Amino acid sequence: MALRQTSTRGRIMVPEAGRYVDIQNVDTDIKRNLIVDNLKEVYDPEISVNVYDLGLIYNIDIADTTCNITMSLTSAFCPSADEIVNDVRFATLAVRGILDVNVHIVFDPTWGPELMSEDAKLILGID
Repeated sequence: MALRQTSTRGRIMVPEAGRYVDIQNVDTDIKRNLIVDNLKEVYDPEISVNVYDLGLIYNIDIADTTCNITMSLTSAFCPSADEIVNDVRFATLAVRGILDVNVHIVFDPTWGPELMSEDAKLILGID
């Protein structure tokens, strides 16, 4: 898992900007983008597509150093549920400035292929 927590002496690399930013001034948009980048490295082992492009991540809410993630699973009976949730938690905690993560699993709205990104649909051969 290639996580994006490139930090150097109290600064983090912002890949989109190609520069370092002082960690004390990192705003929630940058943190959210870094979390999204990391979530794109968390794969559903049964489908081999990342949880973000699968559309399993419904909401990322950042309040100071705490991140609340609302997500679903492809099935209520997903045998990899614990593994996926732990990977989501780890990927989020890897972002500098996030000290606590709460992952909330919901099944409403029900997950379906219409929530997937175009890339995920292409990989899985779904029109």
